[in-house]
Amino acid sequence: MKHIYRILIFLCFANSLVAQSIRKNYQEMTDYEKTELVDAFYELRNGPDLFNDLANFHSDFFNFDNTTDETRLDLHFNLPDEPEREIFLAWHRRQMFEMEQAVQDINPDISLAWWDTSIDQSTTSPLWDQDFLGSFNANWNLNRNLGGNGPLPTPQDVTNLYAMTDFFEFSNELERRPVHRGAHVWTGGAMPTPLSPRDPIFYFHHSFVDWVWHNWEEIHQSSSFLTTSMLRYDGTYVYDGQTLPLVNPNDITDSRSLGVFFGVNGLAELDNYIVSNTYRPEEVFYYQFVIEAGDNFIVPNGSSCRMESVNEVRLLPGFEAAAGSNFIAAIDQENGLTGKTFYGEKPRLNKPYDFDANINKPIVWEEDNKDDTPVIIQPYPNPFTEKITINLNKKTNCSVEVYNMMGMLIRQEAFQNTDNIIINNLYGLSSGFYVIKVVDANGDILMAKRVVKL
Repeated sequence: MKHIYRILIFLCFANSLVAQSIRKNYQEMTDYEKTELVDAFYELRNGPDLFNDLANFHSDFFNFDNTTDETRLDLHFNLPDEPEREIFLAWHRRQMFEMEQAVQDINPDISLAWWDTSIDQSTTSPLWDQDFLGSFNANWNLNRNLGGNGPLPTPQDVTNLYAMTDFFEFSNELERRPVHRGAHVWTGGAMPTPLSPRDPIFYFHHSFVDWVWHNWEEIHQSSSFLTTSMLRYDGTYVYDGQTLPLVNPNDITDSRSLGVFFGVNGLAELDNYIVSNTYRPEEVFYYQFVIEAGDNFIVPNGSSCRMESVNEVRLLPGFEAAAGSNFIAAIDQENGLTGKTFYGEKPRLNKPYDFDANINKPIVWEEDNKDDTPVIIQPYPNPFTEKITINLNKKTNCSVEVYNMMGMLIRQEAFQNTDNIIINNLYGLSSGFYVIKVVDANGDILMAKRVVKL
């Protein structure tokens, strides 16, 4: 199956390249991304100091269970009868976004990344290397004590959160238990104190917390807040001469509202999003591995968007860039892979597109079936409970592989001369996210799709 893409080419000046983001596990970052993110963190301390500003604000409103002053609003450990009770998740999501925007003012290709504390628990992890986050300990006098206290969460702790159906119970359990609390006490130094945002690891940890919330919301679609504004983001706070915007927490329950997507195990799915340039004159989505854009990802007339991968960008049904929009899909050939590959993918070193500079034509997904490659219909149901069905437009020999979110192959099954694949007996899987890969007899990948187990 041959895919033809028509992409509008346009010129960008360096100072106009500003971004939205694809966040990922830090282990999926290229060396280029790591170096640039570390450099950006150091630059942000040189003034104005966003790290200390966020830390001091966080400290001012860190009021454990309101035991100090019952009249004070606070960001943590709220009780059911407090109006701001569950503001913890929304406030920290907006805090991550503020830091990420500051980083992207320095380099638009860089986004925050997360530290999965449920599986990455070694004090000698690459996370703490001196050329990554380790250097900040001495240079910023953080006095970390890695592993001195604990515990960090287990994968089962995360799975248990996904199974909870009430948003307040989920938020409360997440905040008070090891999935959130664990990294603070395990890291030591500033992290178990109200000034924890002074340590850059805070942003890796809370990006993980935000990713867990994103996954829970994908499953349950029921996050809601009692308040309509948040501390710092109430339309009155001034930082570096600019008033920060008013943010209703109910407007950011979906991370897509901030242009934030997540790449997991080598696949970033961009969907149900309209490029608006609300925050940036050009929205940039950068990821080392595969970017898939489809399912109502729209680049409207007059908007600007760039997708860039070291590996591959795929434009799928449902993707559209309208006439008059500025859209680029590009392969970054300068910054190589880290050596980690997923799903048998190989880096594609040439831009896999036909370019057409005719600005009067919309850019849409087009398909030319001049070969005999089977066309896959998307797996259903998604979310699923016990089984998944995948239909093809012709009979073929293929195999199906199921991966958990840690990249482990947990199921593999071969199918012969079929156009109807049914994967049964999935009820024993824990609730959460999985990736299904379909490979034909030649070893070519027909599909790699994220699915949700209820």
